Parts: sequence; structure tokens; C-alpha cells
Amino acid sequence: MIYTVTFNPSIDYVINVEDFRSGTVNRVVSEEKYPGGKGINVSRVLNNLGVKNKALGFIAGFTGKFIKDSLQSEGVDTDFIELSGDTRINVKLKSNEETEINGAGPDINEKNLNKLFEKIEILNSDDYLVLAGNVQKSLPTNIYSLIQQKCISRKVKVVVDTTGEALTSTLKYNPFLIKPNNHELSEIFNVEITNREEIIHYAQRLREMGAQNVIISMAGEGALLICNEGVYHATAPKGTVKNSVGAGDSLIAGFLAKYSQTLNIIEAFKWGAASGSATAFSMDLCKKEYVEELLSQINVTKI
Repeated sequence: MIYTVTFNPSIDYVINVEDFRSGTVNRVVSEEKYPGGKGINVSRVLNNLGVKNKALGFIAGFTGKFIKDSLQSEGVDTDFIELSGDTRINVKLKSNEETEINGAGPDINEKNLNKLFEKIEILNSDDYLVLAGNVQKSLPTNIYSLIQQKCISRKVKVVVDTTGEALTSTLKYNPFLIKPNNHELSEIFNVEITNREEIIHYAQRLREMGAQNVIISMAGEGALLICNEGVYHATAPKGTVKNSVGAGDSLIAGFLAKYSQTLNIIEAFKWGAASGSATAFSMDLCKKEYVEELLSQINVTKI
């Protein structure tokens, strides 16, 4: 079973405004509301690909109920812990340019956290656990590492998708997969990366630091996989980018959907690349039919 954890979910309120102007009244042309958060995105895409999974994490108030009800209406299994307060709302304003306003989210106390630990402590070596996104300031920055420690003895395959110290602190516990993009890779090592050879060099350093598998997403340049079998490049298919939200989460979901079924890491990488692109070319998260359509356009080669 694949489990996802989202510490700070959101309602993503996407509004389209023609020629937005600050300091005056603007009329919304169209609007959509989606359950948001990186782990939740992974769960939704897995569900779209027909792979059973369960979304864990924290929700609160009427906004949290919207997220739970929306996911369940799509067929996603959930087992959230309820907090006091309200789950945040993130506003995505699309006009001449794209602007985001993200809420803070409710605090998580030690009692709440222990409830999550109890759910995680039943996982075993057949399970995958996706830890994705940033966490609230009320939590320790190494919270993902604390969760990993609880998974080591049962050999749970942990996937980590976050940035900075929250990511690097997990490497000593040998996460099954990490997925920084090329810009996040530069930030991790505090260097300017200008070409593919440098990306590969620093991605290999992440493996030396403990990550079992590393995928580096590079937008229109495709993606790189660095693993025991070697270094592989997946091309990016042609299409018009309509959505910048959730492409990386979709890559992880596509990878896990295929890997959990076949244990073929190269085929899983191809599915991940197709899923990430399918979301980028869609208004919402990708559907299975579109992912399968893009597979033929993606070439995976060993470098």
C-alpha cells in the first residue's frame, strides 16, 4: 500500500481575472476549488492512475471537511487527524501573470503528532510512505527524519519531497526516493548549476549522502534519474504548459504507481515523466488516459 502524508493541506482556490489591477474591484471570470497539498496531490494522481492508496495528515474546520469530502468523492481513501482551527486556503490568481497567496494553516501539537506516529507505526516492508511539502512552524524542522526513524526497523520505503534542511536531514536514513528540481539542487549545495553534467554531479552527491534513488526534474529539459543501475535521462514531450501546480507531485505518483506494480525502475521513471508532463499540460492533475498518450513521446536513455 502507498501512504501519503500532508502536514499542511489547503483548499487551492484558483481564480481567473482578465487584466487584474490592484487597488480596485476585479471580477472573476472563472474559478475552481481543489483539495491541495503535495501529499494530497500524489494521492489524487495515484487514484487517477488506478492505484489504491491512503492519504494521511491533518485537517481542521469547514475547510478541512471540504478536503476530506472532495477526496472521498473522487475515491481516495483518507485517514486524517482533525485539529482545532481551519485548514488554510491558498489563492492562485491567474491573469496577465500568476500570483499566489498562501495561508499559514493550523498548529499541530505533540498529542496530534503522536496520533500520526501511531498510524505510521503499523506500516511494513510492503508499504511506501510519501512525505511531501513544507511543514508548519510549530513543528521541528527535522520532522521527516523523526518519521523515518520509526520506519527503519520495518523497512518501509520512504519517499521525501521537500527542500533545504528538511530534505538533507533525511538522507542519513536512506530514503527510497527524493525528487528535488534543478533549482532546489542548487540551493541545497549553495552553488550555481549551469549544465546537465553539474546536475548529475550534485545529484550523485545526494546518493553518496544516503538517498537510494534521486530524480531531478528539469521542466522542459525532461528529468534525470540517478540510481544503482546508472544515470538516465527522460525527454519531455511537446505540449502547452497550462498548470504549474502539481507536476512534481504527479511525477512521484506516476513513478510509484508503476514501480509498486513492476519493480522496474526505468519503466517507473518513464511513467513518472509522462505523469508530470500530463499535469503540466492540464488544468488539474493528470488523468490516466493522457499519461498513456504521452508515454510514446518520452525516450529514456542511459547516460
